[in-house]
Amino acid sequence: MYDYIIIGSGIVGTNIARELSKYKAKILVLEKENDVANHQTVANSAIIHSGHDPKENTLKAKLCVEGNRLYETMEKELHIPLLKTGAFVIAHDESEEKVLDELYERALINGVTQIGFYSRDEALKLEPNLNDTITKVLSLPSTKVTYPWEVAFACLENAIINGATFQKNSEVTRITKTGDHFEVEVNHQDIIGTKSVISASGIFSDQIAAMVEKDVAYRIKPRKGEYFVLDRKIKGFVDHVLYPLPTAKGKGVLIIPQVHGNILLGPTSTFQEEKELLSNTRDGMQQIRDDVSHLAKNVPFNMVIRNFAGLRASSTYDDFFIQESKEIKNFFHVAGIDSPGLTAAPAIARYLVEEVLKDHHLEKKPDFNPIREKRDAFYHLDETTQQALIKENPYFGNLICKCEKITEAEIMEAIHGPLGNDTIKGIKKRARAGSGLCQGGYCEGLILRIIARETNQPVNKINYYALDTPILGPETKVKK
Repeated sequence: MYDYIIIGSGIVGTNIARELSKYKAKILVLEKENDVANHQTVANSAIIHSGHDPKENTLKAKLCVEGNRLYETMEKELHIPLLKTGAFVIAHDESEEKVLDELYERALINGVTQIGFYSRDEALKLEPNLNDTITKVLSLPSTKVTYPWEVAFACLENAIINGATFQKNSEVTRITKTGDHFEVEVNHQDIIGTKSVISASGIFSDQIAAMVEKDVAYRIKPRKGEYFVLDRKIKGFVDHVLYPLPTAKGKGVLIIPQVHGNILLGPTSTFQEEKELLSNTRDGMQQIRDDVSHLAKNVPFNMVIRNFAGLRASSTYDDFFIQESKEIKNFFHVAGIDSPGLTAAPAIARYLVEEVLKDHHLEKKPDFNPIREKRDAFYHLDETTQQALIKENPYFGNLICKCEKITEAEIMEAIHGPLGNDTIKGIKKRARAGSGLCQGGYCEGLILRIIARETNQPVNKINYYALDTPILGPETKVKK
């Protein structure tokens, strides 16, 4: 019998797991996919927002500002990457400058302390590639960028070190309240008992809630965002996150430096009914091209190495929905976590545990270990350290992904690590092998064979990502 089952291992679910693991409680994280952070967390802008945009006196505003601050601590404890870019919100005329003034006032109300303005000339000295038509920018120095799924991995690894349990490929198919506990059915067959359920199910939150509630207080409205990824050779084209003025659809199409040197362009914002349709569209790609031209000149679209799309869990409730069910005691909603959900995630977890669960009178563990150790990527290490590693393990001397300079030893560690994975995309998420200019064109076959060797599987059984997605089809040239 568990004390808490957390449904979902995205950025929110994994932060909740880590926060709860500070207390004496038996915790299980269930994930329906074949990996951690497969949906909203793996396909977003990666920005740790300052808190200038959320409506005043909302949970989004409060938890965004607090979450931004908490990432500074997480960087030290969990060894997550954090690129301190700062951000500019850009105006092009007097009417737009008035909106900047309104955003400035909102930011102050929300508790943003680092904020100011730059004139056109001052901004162009800092960012020479800004569009020539800009007249003024709002500067947000506390804006940062991280690597979202690395944060989720770090939080869950730390939670596991502190006693939590993780179970992937475990889709919740039914929840029944029986007396003072829940019976959670997984994959239509296994029943797991728990005293409380915390739903951090992203775009599927309303479906999970409907398993226990007659009248769910919100409906999830999936909002698709499309992106371009620019090759890291253009690192330095811009150094700040560049925002347009926000609209009712969100923060708009942005230019976003990334921790590994790439630049993201996007996202678009389009509502759709389908919860698993992630295709890019001609209209979306064209919108990005049109919109970013208002932020910067000479955008190097010839350096696009891939495009992708992700879904955000927008809801009909006009804020984050973090509360206990009014119908079923000990069922907790953490829903409608769209932007700034990545930023707010650690603060959401703390708010849930300290405010929403305060009647549970949880007792802190005296031996909680907040540290998650992680070595820097091999190519970032000094030559002496590299040579010592190669002497200890010769696989460090075998370069597999030449674009990202990833060694065979690092791929092996990604397979066998605390949250190891044996899929092509799982290794890409953990080690960045295949993330460069060729997008795996040269190294994917080698990675496939390394996974097969390390897991004792034939190469035609290695999945791309989900279960039953073998990357190789049947042989076509065989002797009869």
